[in-house]
Amino acid sequence: MALKMNIHRKKVVFHTLGCKLNFAETSTISRLFPEDQFERVPVDTKADIYIINTCSVTEAADRKCRQAIKKFINRSPESFIAVVGCYAQLKPHEISAISGVDLVLGTNEKFSICDYLSGFEKKLTAEIHSRPLAPDDEFYPSYSAGDRTRSFLKVQDGCDYCCSYCTVPLARGRSRNPEIRTLVAEAERIAETGIKEIVLTGVNTGDFGKSTGESFTTLLKELVKVQGIERFRISSVEPNLLTDDLVELIAASEKIVPHFHIPLQSGCDKILDLMGRRYTRNTFAERIKAIKNKMPLAGIGADIITGFPGESYSDFEDTYNFLNDMPVSYLHVFTFSARPGTQAEKMPDNISSTEKEKRSKQMIAMSEAKQLLFNKMNKGKISNVLFEHKKNEGFITGFTPNYIRVGYPWNPGLAGRILKVRLKESMPDGKMSVELID
Repeated sequence: MALKMNIHRKKVVFHTLGCKLNFAETSTISRLFPEDQFERVPVDTKADIYIINTCSVTEAADRKCRQAIKKFINRSPESFIAVVGCYAQLKPHEISAISGVDLVLGTNEKFSICDYLSGFEKKLTAEIHSRPLAPDDEFYPSYSAGDRTRSFLKVQDGCDYCCSYCTVPLARGRSRNPEIRTLVAEAERIAETGIKEIVLTGVNTGDFGKSTGESFTTLLKELVKVQGIERFRISSVEPNLLTDDLVELIAASEKIVPHFHIPLQSGCDKILDLMGRRYTRNTFAERIKAIKNKMPLAGIGADIITGFPGESYSDFEDTYNFLNDMPVSYLHVFTFSARPGTQAEKMPDNISSTEKEKRSKQMIAMSEAKQLLFNKMNKGKISNVLFEHKKNEGFITGFTPNYIRVGYPWNPGLAGRILKVRLKESMPDGKMSVELID
C-alpha cells in the first residue's frame, strides 16, 4: 500500500540492529516508502521519522535497542518513532512504555508498516500491532539494496530447533522459505544494480527447502547461474546441516566462496545437550576436517556462548582446549544471558557475571590469535578482494573469498571492484596489507 501525502518530502531514518537478516529486511521495508514523498537520510541526521528494526538475541541486544530508541527520541522529540522487529515481537509493551515511541510493530506487521501510518502525528501512547506467530505465517522476501558492494538475500526465515537458550523461534516462528525460482528472480534483480557479491542469509539457512521440498544445494546450483554476480557467500550453516554434498559443491565452485560460519556454541557435549543442540562436538570436528581436506585455506568461523548454566570451569576448559586444537579462523563470542520464555531461564545459574566475562575474554583472545595465525598462513598468497565504498583510517578495505579483511591506501577508484592482490602483513587491527597485481 503506497502512502498518499500532499506535502514536501519527509526525512526518514532507517536504523538496523542485529543480524544480516535484519539488514535485508530493513532495506526491503525502506523500499515501501516512495521516493517522491520520503527522503532517506543518514542515521546521524535529524529526521521527521525514525524506523528502528530491532534484535533480541541477548539481553545486551535488548539494551542496545532501548539505547537506540531513546537516543533518537532525545535527538528529535517531535519526530515520529516506529519500533519494529524481534524485540517488538517479544516485548511490545516494554517498548511502548518508553515515552516518545509512537508505533510498535511485530515480526509480520513490519512488512505492512504503511498500513499503520497516518500523518505521522505524535501519539500520547504508542500503538501496538504484534499478533502471536502462527504455523501458517508467510515468508516475506527481502534483500538489501543501496550498498554498492554486496547484497544480503534472505533465503529462509524462522527456526524449528527450539534450543533451550534461544528466543528466535518465539520472535520469528517456524522454519519457512520461498521457492528457488523466486530467489533466482531476486538475485537477477540484484545483479541488475551492479552488485558483485550476494550473501545468503536466514535464521537457519541450511534448513532451506523444508517448506517447498527443495534443498539448499539445489538452490546454490541455480543461483550460481545468475549472470553478473561474481560471488555468493553463505552467512552460516548449522554443523548437522553442513553435508558432504554442500562441502563438495563449494569446493568445486568458482562463485561460492570458501568461507564457512558454523554456530558451534560449545565444545563440551554435556553443555551441548543442555543447550538442546542437534549434534555433538565430534560432528563439528568431522565437518571441519571435511572442509579442510577439500579447501585447506577455507575461512572458518564459529559462534561460542560462555557461561551457560551448568558450565563448570572444567567444562569451559573442555571447550577452550577443543577449539584451540581446531583449525578455525575466528570466533564470535557471546556471554550467556537468560532470555525470558526459554528453558535456560529456569536452569540454575551459579556462574557470576565476572566469571562469565573472564571466560569470554579468554575466548576472544584465542580468536585474535587464530586470526593472526590464519593471516600468516595466507601471507604471500594471491587472492581476489572485493573493495568496499568506505574510508577506514586512511585505507580502503575489503574481503578475500576466505574472509580475510584487507586494507590498501585509500583509493576510491577501487571501490566496488574485485581485484587481484598479494597478501602481505597483518596490521594492528587484524586486517592484512596487500599489494595490487596487474
